[in-house]
Amino acid sequence: MKNSNKKKQKTQLLSNTRRGFVKNTALFTGGAMLLPNLQMNAMVNVLNDKKLKIALVGCGGRGTGAAVQALNADDNVELVAMADAFEDRLKSSLMNITKAMGESKKVKVKEKNQFVGFDAAQKAMDLADVVILATPPGFRPQHFEYAINNGKHVFMEKPVATDVPGVRKVLAAAKKAKENKLNVVVGLQRHYQDNYLAALDHLKKDAIGSIVSGQVYWNSGGVWVRERQPGQTELEYQMRNWYYFNWLCGDHILEQHIHNIDVANWFIGEYPISAQGMGGRQVRTGKDHGEIYDHHFVEFTYPSGAVIASQCRHMPETMSRVSEFFQGTKGTVSTEGDNATLKDWSGKTIFEHRGKDDPNPYQVEHIKLFESIRNGGVIADAENGAKSTMSAIIGRMATYSGKVIKWEEAMQSNLALVPDNLTWDSQAPVQPNADGMYDIPTPGKTTVI
Repeated sequence: MKNSNKKKQKTQLLSNTRRGFVKNTALFTGGAMLLPNLQMNAMVNVLNDKKLKIALVGCGGRGTGAAVQALNADDNVELVAMADAFEDRLKSSLMNITKAMGESKKVKVKEKNQFVGFDAAQKAMDLADVVILATPPGFRPQHFEYAINNGKHVFMEKPVATDVPGVRKVLAAAKKAKENKLNVVVGLQRHYQDNYLAALDHLKKDAIGSIVSGQVYWNSGGVWVRERQPGQTELEYQMRNWYYFNWLCGDHILEQHIHNIDVANWFIGEYPISAQGMGGRQVRTGKDHGEIYDHHFVEFTYPSGAVIASQCRHMPETMSRVSEFFQGTKGTVSTEGDNATLKDWSGKTIFEHRGKDDPNPYQVEHIKLFESIRNGGVIADAENGAKSTMSAIIGRMATYSGKVIKWEEAMQSNLALVPDNLTWDSQAPVQPNADGMYDIPTPGKTTVI
């Protein structure tokens, strides 16, 4: 039995997840600010001491956390611009970032560089060398395309689109990014997490043979709901409550469960060729739950013949599980939290990683991004980000339609969920009926391609 407790070069930050950042900001008030005192070693290549300017696009909890991690990933960076659809979110984010950075002089967002509205993203990106894209994912393709067309290095959250036209746009921009030697890191942080990397290293050494099947999970009690406020337009309500509308979120099979589906793709070394499954709304059925399902179950089939059973659920008081388990021709591999275990078919442990002291992968991905920029390297996560996004999308298509969805056919779809050229005068792309309810996808009836 082996344990990968090697010496760490990077220091783990306080928050264990980017989502947890805003909750933890309460710890920073009253002078108890820990982040500025952290020492990050080997962050700046002495051959390139340019001050890199950062723009944050999307000022929710994950954007706020990502900005702090970016600022702590390199000694010679500063946050110079921020953008969000809503001024209150931008102001709150700026306050939290400033608190988190304490005495640091890296937060330099002037009033004139705080941009609000649908054209805010482009204005902020124009001022930066590196952009953080953390809006609701429906906007990601257009923001990513603009960033790459204008020569920016990018950190962007997952998923990278909510519909197939968006995936194609990201794939095209990803190709251009590689051609222009622009670094792109996607927030599928398991690719930067020690237990997953250790497990993958043993898979490459044929420790359990070829993966033939597996089970991947994101089962939890669900996420926040933001109530409709007096005077809100339908468009503002949906954007504030974005998780429950497919044009903005893509359903939780895409927004959350993409992590586990991506691990399956990564460990198998392929992307699925087809998906079939079922899902629905059983518990989370109110007006405030928009149009998405509260559970999905999908079988993904891969070119090698491997079949992965995928399940995700948002139901309070049920079993919570976020993990992956795969069966190979010679044994098994399981990954959960910071741990990874490989066993042969007799049950003997081949390898075990217990990672309670591992560096925070949410921090590591930013460190790697800036190191690559400094060293003239190219990190090219966008293509995989787009294809894992597409994997989750065909899973959603399968549960919504009740049909077998084939990758190649789905990739030709022109069914766009996200409108072009939105303004505050635009009509929301989804409308409630007279009772305030939204149309729910119905297998056998709903068109998905």
